[in-house]
Amino acid sequence: MSSQHVKRVDLIFEKIECRDVLKKIVDMEPDAICQELLESDLKGRGGAGFPTGLKWCFTASEKDPVKYIVCNADEGEPGTFKDREILDLVPGKVFCGMAIAGKAIGAKMGYVYLRGEYKFLIPKLNEELKKFHQTMDEFNQNFRIQIRLGSGAYICGEESALFESIEGKRGEPRNKPPYPTKSGLFGKPTVINNVETLVHSVMIMKYGASHFKELGTKDSRGSKVFSISGDTPKAGIYELELGMTVDEFVNDFGDGDTKAVQVGGASGFCVPRKKFEETIIGFEGVPTGGSMKLFNSTRSMYNVLHNYLDFFTEESCGQCTPCRVGCQQLLKGVEAVKRGEKNSKYLDELVKLAKTMKRASKCGLGQSVGNAFGSIVENFKEEIIY
Repeated sequence: MSSQHVKRVDLIFEKIECRDVLKKIVDMEPDAICQELLESDLKGRGGAGFPTGLKWCFTASEKDPVKYIVCNADEGEPGTFKDREILDLVPGKVFCGMAIAGKAIGAKMGYVYLRGEYKFLIPKLNEELKKFHQTMDEFNQNFRIQIRLGSGAYICGEESALFESIEGKRGEPRNKPPYPTKSGLFGKPTVINNVETLVHSVMIMKYGASHFKELGTKDSRGSKVFSISGDTPKAGIYELELGMTVDEFVNDFGDGDTKAVQVGGASGFCVPRKKFEETIIGFEGVPTGGSMKLFNSTRSMYNVLHNYLDFFTEESCGQCTPCRVGCQQLLKGVEAVKRGEKNSKYLDELVKLAKTMKRASKCGLGQSVGNAFGSIVENFKEEIIY
């Protein structure tokens, strides 16, 4: 049964003439572009939700004559595949978004950091990039984009590790501050946005901030592209209005037996059936980078958690102790509880460890492990113990 509250939208994949948007941008003042983004209340679609306009304004205010735009297309979160679809179907809109950001902050160079597994997209992207550069030349705009292929590590989706990788170094996160708006790629002021955020900026410049704000809620403006997988008869890519509850989402995409939804992939939160109605999908509830995994009653949540912990243990870069050792101990800990070598109270100690990792880890990988761990242990403890 379809819910009237789950509104499907077509902003990201709508076919438009990017040339018209670029022509409009050429005549605009950089400050006006930043203000339009601020007015839209667009928040980054990678999951963290930092205001995009604010990020652009901070970078624009830096006096350094050399600045960069980076498109984070290193889509490594398990269950997320929407950026691949965007790059495949509307690559011109991604480049257009980078050009808009470039004009806003005064950058002449942009990089697309493409996930290694998406290498097959490069011929198509290069063909589209050639047309884009011709348009830039026609409009007398000195802005160029290069594509850099990712090295296959999950950690390189973290913005500062991504910079290190582009610079030819081992992909490890940097200490913050300074933040990328002040010192990013090659130590220069840098705007880094993900694929979807850049395309949203194009549609905001085309239709205006007020049109964008008509969608979503006051805390979660606009729409979001979701990668929907798991126990659902409708697996695939959908653009939906933000602000729906998990219950409304499950009514549309569940199989009638959904017991949990993992919102935001392995680093997100697991929402159990009893909390479907009260949980909003958005920045005022559970934010998401796009992955939505549905689990029905045939699934073991112990196996789900074990799979996530195995992934994080493998992908931790090992640079900081809380993440490197913490991931290993969480995995060994739940295995010990499952085998009966540790009693159920040991799970409480593991939850404390996950909270310590959130406070002490250097980057988002170690800081987010506790999201899935805590929410699955809290709501499905009996499936881990027995």
